[in-house]
Amino acid sequence: MPSVRDAGLAIPDELIEFRQVRASGPGGQNVNKVSNAVELRFDAARWMELPAAASARLARIAGRRLNDAGVIVIDAQRFRSLDQNKADARARLEAMIHAALVEPKRRRKTRPTRASIERRLASKARDAKVKRMRQRAIRDD
Repeated sequence: MPSVRDAGLAIPDELIEFRQVRASGPGGQNVNKVSNAVELRFDAARWMELPAAASARLARIAGRRLNDAGVIVIDAQRFRSLDQNKADARARLEAMIHAALVEPKRRRKTRPTRASIERRLASKARDAKVKRMRQRAIRDD
């Protein structure tokens, strides 16, 4: 699998912006006092090095994290340390880009074998017979 560096691509630092935000959830007074969560904003629309096909896959992978301006927003608050959250957010962005660089394999059309078709038809006939046997008998008087 090609990584961002293996593909000859480097994520430009000028397209990445980190913002410190307050984390939500448990943590007591520390949550109220310290801004340890990180919001990473990556301007994917301005990154011209990424091939068009990979860019489309990146938009699909980013999903709701991609806003209308073409900016991917990643919130990281898994750790209590600001530096660890920055590293986590960057790693998640790199993982997204890495996944977008992988071209999906094209699906090859296949046909069922004759034996599998025959097995399916025999099974259908057997099921139909069982259902016929469950029905009420019709009298011919």
